[in-house]
Amino acid sequence: MTFKELDIIEPVLRAIKEIGHSVPTPIQENAIPAALAKKDILGCAQTGTGKTAAFVIPILQNLLEDQNNNNRKNIEALILSPTRELALQTSECVSKYTKYTNLKHCVVFGGVNQQKQTDQLKRKIHILVATPGRLLDLISQGYINLGAVKYFVLDEADRMLDMGFINDIRKILPMLPVRKQTMCFSATMPKEMLSLAATILKNPVKIEINNTPAHKSRISQFVYYVEKKDKNSLLIKLLEESGNESVIVFSQTKHNADRIVRLLKKAGIGSEAIHGNKSQNARQNALCNFKSGKTRIMVATDVASRGIDIQELPLVINYDLPHVAETYIHRIGRTGRAGHNGTALSFCSSEEYNLMKNIQKLTGKKINRATTPG
Repeated sequence: MTFKELDIIEPVLRAIKEIGHSVPTPIQENAIPAALAKKDILGCAQTGTGKTAAFVIPILQNLLEDQNNNNRKNIEALILSPTRELALQTSECVSKYTKYTNLKHCVVFGGVNQQKQTDQLKRKIHILVATPGRLLDLISQGYINLGAVKYFVLDEADRMLDMGFINDIRKILPMLPVRKQTMCFSATMPKEMLSLAATILKNPVKIEINNTPAHKSRISQFVYYVEKKDKNSLLIKLLEESGNESVIVFSQTKHNADRIVRLLKKAGIGSEAIHGNKSQNARQNALCNFKSGKTRIMVATDVASRGIDIQELPLVINYDLPHVAETYIHRIGRTGRAGHNGTALSFCSSEEYNLMKNIQKLTGKKINRATTPG
């Protein structure tokens, strides 16, 4: 199937072709027709499978086909993202697909001065991408009114819940019109996620793509059973052997991420850390350096990693195992994106055995043991 067969209209189709997308991914193939029909959607697919385009493309098309397009003055589509980085990534996606349309969008998030964002909001905006905290701040100040929203997306909904945004979401929902299309996308479907979906979706089309064998086969997963004191030397050996490949190293804490960067610097390996204690500008600069190849190694905590979207990232290393098994899926999903192959390596100390057991139970797969390099 092609995007043309999904009945995508010319301005959006032209942008899709220019980006280089030839055929829709499974989540797009299933979600786009339902979204174009303005049905509520509960979509589950692992990271890197094209979820963002699965809701952005039909929103744009529905907006373009709505009447009185040129007379709009209010926000008609709201996309809620859990982190600044993901909000920016989604905004970039919207920018690409709206290239040949008259639709305008804006992204708002915390951690930076709001002046630039409020200046944009004073103009005619059709699509708003936002993080919950900054959205509520700007609503309280009178800069944003959600009364005209027709299309509402809760993106990375499982991560929203993990980060404690449920109360913010509950404050935002009553500000939206009763009659609207709601789409909820997630990489995993924990019970809390299903409970939330049941309260905000009306007869949703349920789409679950995340456990397809094709996606699993793109990421080779291995685990090193190594004591905590030996993790540093193992990391250095693996990074030295990885040549010029770009690598994301996941740390459980901000403090440890900074410590790993100092360790690598002493070993002559350039790297940068990205975590919540960094300013928004510092995080964006680090991301730009990583995406451009200026920085080869990115050491990241889970929250800060959500906006790292590199199509051909070959390697992810879990220096620390995540305490929540679902987070492992998000982490390894940074590699093996858009049909490319990837490798995920995990370090597991004796203290982390139970965490690895939980991961293997969730994925339904025994992760192969790797041989420690000599």
